[in-house]
Amino acid sequence: MMNCKRFEELDKTELYELLRLRQEVFVIEQDCNYLDLDRIDYEAYHLYETDKNNTILSYARLYKDGYESHIGRVLTPANQRRKGYGITLMKAAIEQCRAIYGDQDITISAQEYLLAFYSGFGFVVEGDRYYEDNLPHFKMRLQFS
Repeated sequence: MMNCKRFEELDKTELYELLRLRQEVFVIEQDCNYLDLDRIDYEAYHLYETDKNNTILSYARLYKDGYESHIGRVLTPANQRRKGYGITLMKAAIEQCRAIYGDQDITISAQEYLLAFYSGFGFVVEGDRYYEDNLPHFKMRLQFS
């Protein structure tokens, strides 16, 4: 089941599990020391898919900044990868961004190894490689205007 909730709509257990999973993937698995809790969560929509046991299968954070909407913190837990959940998540994330923010361009900060994945949804690289938390990234844009 796909869920899309504002910060204040998340119950304590949902919030805990989402944040725990972000730490598991981005801090532990990718060996990055960074401040994940950046206060954007307060204004963001939290999109996540669960199975019948409420196990989180995928997650992304959606928010607006100026004239762009953003999809970030995109993840699938290691034990759920290669099952299509990332594809389902990205389709839902794009759909939700358009429903919430209209036809604003959507940007992502894509890890370099995922460029082909995001390109499959129409995202195009914009600018040069940069390093975020010691990992190579590119800004990508899905343009609607």
